[in-house]
Amino acid sequence: MLTIFKRLNTKEWGMVLLSTVFICLAVWMDLKTPSYMSEITTLLQTEGTTVSDIMDPGSKMLLLSFSSFLSAVVVGFLAARTAASFTTRLRAEIFNQVMDYSDAEIKKFSIPSLLTRTTNDLTQLQILITMGMQVVTRGPIMAVWALTKIWGKSSEWTWSVAGAVGIVLILLSVMLFVAFPRMSRIQSLTDALNSTTREILSGIRVVRAYNAESYQDAKFTKENNRLTKLNLFVHRLMALMNPVMTLVSSGLTLVIYWIGAYLINDIKVSATDMSQATAAVRDRVAVFSDMVVFSSYAMQVVMGFMMMVAIFIILPRALVSAGRINEVLALDSSVSFKEKTSQSDGQTGTVVFNDVSFRYAEESEAVIEHVSFKAEAGQTVAFIGSTGSGKSTLVNLLPRFYDVTAGSILVDGIDVRDYSHDDLNAKVGYIPQRAVLFSGTIRSNMELGNSSQSPLDDTRIWEALELAQAKDFVASKEKGLDTEVAQGGTNFSGGQKQRLAIARALARKPEILIFDDSFSALDYKTDRILRENLAKQTAQMTKLIVAQRISTIMDADQILVLDEGKVVGQGTHKELLAGNKVYQEIAYSQLSKEELENGK
Repeated sequence: MLTIFKRLNTKEWGMVLLSTVFICLAVWMDLKTPSYMSEITTLLQTEGTTVSDIMDPGSKMLLLSFSSFLSAVVVGFLAARTAASFTTRLRAEIFNQVMDYSDAEIKKFSIPSLLTRTTNDLTQLQILITMGMQVVTRGPIMAVWALTKIWGKSSEWTWSVAGAVGIVLILLSVMLFVAFPRMSRIQSLTDALNSTTREILSGIRVVRAYNAESYQDAKFTKENNRLTKLNLFVHRLMALMNPVMTLVSSGLTLVIYWIGAYLINDIKVSATDMSQATAAVRDRVAVFSDMVVFSSYAMQVVMGFMMMVAIFIILPRALVSAGRINEVLALDSSVSFKEKTSQSDGQTGTVVFNDVSFRYAEESEAVIEHVSFKAEAGQTVAFIGSTGSGKSTLVNLLPRFYDVTAGSILVDGIDVRDYSHDDLNAKVGYIPQRAVLFSGTIRSNMELGNSSQSPLDDTRIWEALELAQAKDFVASKEKGLDTEVAQGGTNFSGGQKQRLAIARALARKPEILIFDDSFSALDYKTDRILRENLAKQTAQMTKLIVAQRISTIMDADQILVLDEGKVVGQGTHKELLAGNKVYQEIAYSQLSKEELENGK
């Protein structure tokens, strides 16, 4: 918690200190009020007292009470502003940190967990700051200050307050050792519930197709019940606090007045000696006045502890949330970019893999082992192999979604680790396996992250769409480029999304294009026409293609056959078809001998 509060800026610390000043002022006014109450009580017991005599201390009491109210309002305003300012800035820091993460860090936390940390955990922290600035500071100040006011007034009354405080401390101990450990688990169970919900909703079509509603319902119910049972246990325990604290405060008031009645009764009034009788009456009035004041101060003590108990309701979850937020902010990305790109030697569009190996963790097995090849500007290099052979992982190393474990990757003669983030992404156009479209319009998706010097005009966008075989269906839309795109592109078919994703990369006119199995959703006719157009109109671009279809890569200048992360064949289609068993198995399982021999 201290680590995360170090992120408060000067302005926010200033508001915290200012709110503390107003809290001290409010507590002073609250504790000053009973002294005027004592004065009024004494005046009421004095003969000859008029209304005007009572109005002076009474008006001061009203003024102090109203001023205390205003101070509380100011503190509430400052607390809300501080909490909102801090969590808004913290949310931006978390988002920016996550945006810098490589895929390794994303997988470490999981997307549902990162969403929970950015929303629910920050909400817990915001509630803590809002309540903390109003309650945590005020509670101890009020309790300690009130205790100094009543200490030594009467041993009987002091012991009664000590007993009440003891009961409150026992309640706090129960909370500390029984409720708190369980409350710390709530956030992790919330993560699990979010993860399950997201998984079910993402795959709702599959769930319905397989009549798996009851199975998924049972899975969701299990996670939901775990969280519900834990919440019920904790909040039932918390529910005891209010009645117990009310019982303590009411019981303390009763004990104080009961003790006060005995103290007043012990003062004997003589019926014969007028001077003694007057003194006894005066003493009784003084005791009664002290009793009223003492009960007010005692309530302030109890209220102070009640405030501290209240904050303990949200403190455990807030502590866990703060720790989870710190985990995100403290973890640096394993992929770091330089501010400025190293000097180029003038090459354009060349890609070189020098003995590249990669593993996800030091203790894990290698996913890619000793891969080497060179792609000259304008060439097409293809990668094929069985599922899990490492094809996608290999091309993902080029845009630095991960960093190589050994070896190096050079783009235009410069190691990719020596590029700035913007410069590398300006050179590399990436089309993922699963086409990703963002909510907005076709135009906004095409302009997404345009890092080129010139903006994308409509002509350039239409050219890219035509090249990607997407122009016809976009032009058929009533709004054309301004056609709305739903979140995830759900209002387009799989093939349409894939063509739009290809067009988005082509519109940037990068030096290098990476197609990570980006033709899988296209029919054979569209696939063929698209490849022919790419060969003609992007002859200057270097293309790296991951594919499952032999027909997609037959015309490649160089084909790498991967098996369990290792290159088991490298050459042209004809060379591999003639002498590579792995390639032959894949090829003959898809096309006839005649079709294969007609390839380049």
